[in-house]
Amino acid sequence: MYSKREKYLDPISDYILEWFYRFAASGGIPRSWAGPDLKALPSYTTPSEPLKIEIVSHCYKYANILSYQLSSFVNFPPRNVSVTMTVFFWEGDKRTKEVLDYFGNINIPGLVWNWQALPERYLLRRAIGRNIAAKSTESDWIFFTDCDVLFRNNALDNLSEALQKCRALLVYPRHHMVSDLLLNDDPIFRDYTECGFVRDIDPSRFYPEERTRAVGGFQIARGDAARLAGYCDSIKYYHHPVKRWRKAYEDRTFRWLLGTQGSPLEIPGFFRIRHSEKGRKGKIVGTQNRDEQ
Repeated sequence: MYSKREKYLDPISDYILEWFYRFAASGGIPRSWAGPDLKALPSYTTPSEPLKIEIVSHCYKYANILSYQLSSFVNFPPRNVSVTMTVFFWEGDKRTKEVLDYFGNINIPGLVWNWQALPERYLLRRAIGRNIAAKSTESDWIFFTDCDVLFRNNALDNLSEALQKCRALLVYPRHHMVSDLLLNDDPIFRDYTECGFVRDIDPSRFYPEERTRAVGGFQIARGDAARLAGYCDSIKYYHHPVKRWRKAYEDRTFRWLLGTQGSPLEIPGFFRIRHSEKGRKGKIVGTQNRDEQ
């Protein structure tokens, strides 16, 4: 899916292409110019029994937050849905690997842990891992999320029920619970070496937030659409390696290529930890940097 010999784009080409595709995704260019032929998809596919959902997360230097996400599967295991939990990571991120190694040894019926290592320069562009997962998924639906999203209170069973007869290509929860913007010294960020890998948030600290489109952490696509379109698979620019963490403008491009902002569903149980420090930004491949959250 990726080549170790592939070169970085030169800065000028990178700048031009980023702004070009941002313009295109804003509606400046017809979707048909780059998009897949969605007419090849049936209007409805009969789901598996139980429904199969693949969740695709991405962790770079956020081991503490990832431990909350994976803990939500332990604390609230899925019961009426088959789940594959995929996490893309970099082997050099030792803390993230430690978290993955711990949870990978926990057996939960109906849940498959799927850890996918990428070279650092490919992990820093989130669309690369998402595209790999989209093209290879065997699930009825694929849920592209971020490692700060938690699946509590039967969220996945609620999602499975909502998707049983859904005909949309892309959906998202209209409401989810969010925290305030938390600083690094907040108790929620106590290190897992102090309080244990498996833990949970205090839900009273979270409040409801409404979404109007399928944003990057809540993009739930039909499996056949994902296999056809990948994650911006037709746009090579989004699959080049990069030297720094790149802001995920391709999330909007993904919606543009599918021709939809997503259909909202009422699905309770999703929580998101908002964190103020974005330590991954500015990281240059091959340089030293402290372990962030």
